[in-house]
Amino acid sequence: MPFQASAATPRRAVTPAAFVHGVVAAYARYGGDPREALARAQVPADLATDARITAIQFEELAGHAMRELDDEALGWFSRKLPWGTYGMLCRASITAPNLEVALKRWCRHHRILTGDVLFELAVADDTATISLCETRDLGAFREFCLVTLLRYVLGYSCWAVDSAIALRVAEFPYAEPGHVSVYPTIFCKNVRFGGKRAAITFDRRYLALPLKRSADDLDRMLKGALRLTVLPYRRDRLLVERVRRMLRAARGHMLQADDLAGALALSTRTMHRRLREEATSLRELKEEAKLERARQELIRGRSPIKRIAELAGFRNEKSFSRAFRHWTGTSPREFRSRYR
Repeated sequence: MPFQASAATPRRAVTPAAFVHGVVAAYARYGGDPREALARAQVPADLATDARITAIQFEELAGHAMRELDDEALGWFSRKLPWGTYGMLCRASITAPNLEVALKRWCRHHRILTGDVLFELAVADDTATISLCETRDLGAFREFCLVTLLRYVLGYSCWAVDSAIALRVAEFPYAEPGHVSVYPTIFCKNVRFGGKRAAITFDRRYLALPLKRSADDLDRMLKGALRLTVLPYRRDRLLVERVRRMLRAARGHMLQADDLAGALALSTRTMHRRLREEATSLRELKEEAKLERARQELIRGRSPIKRIAELAGFRNEKSFSRAFRHWTGTSPREFRSRYR
């Protein structure tokens, strides 16, 4: 199940008791007994409302409940979704050429499963948003249902394109819950409550990523599908571009590693490691940003070379000219003359 952040471990107790109580409520709806499921997960039946359990415990609890009750929706909807239903939803999307097509299929085919909650994908200038439209009162299941559905589609998307998808914002249509501290762990730092719908928003460029998985990969994944949403992906295939964008936006003000890592919701050490995994470094990206800024100013042709050196983040004109010749094989003045 979907209650674990990329920064956490499966043995860290982060899943709130509210979601455990959601599973117990499913048994109550169907007149079942949750004791075996709780015992398998080593979760006490009298779990305190402010308690937490580990991702592994919750995976065991929810997985057993879904099979025993034969309802992957755990009582949320007006009818059951038999065990294997979301696997069929994954199969319907796995042949898509890219994430955008896969998500459009997910939204369309989920309506075949139930009309109680409708997925919608909206694309703006630079963002994409997956939202949930409630057409039925979900009652006490509301938070558990909406959080889980968003984590399902996010977890599947990350797996399908083999990349973490960094969320810009997560929004929910209910008041801030008492266990609000778990939300940044589940989704992202920017979480809002009291909105019109449950929704997650991210950079639209993720939509263009091709799907990396085959039908055989899907068969293997479905054997442990709940683990997929318990342990989201760490590698972000747009990380380098995100760093580039922040450096460009700084317009000559050289951001420090701590500033960039904080904006990316990563530790500084993790950011450096992941940039190395992408065959680059923060130093190289900063140099690239300097070059791009200098090129833009030279093409405009208005500022003195000394001023351009300052705007690009160099101490003096001499060091700028030396670096620019190293980058381009020509001097700043020679480069500028080509655009006059």
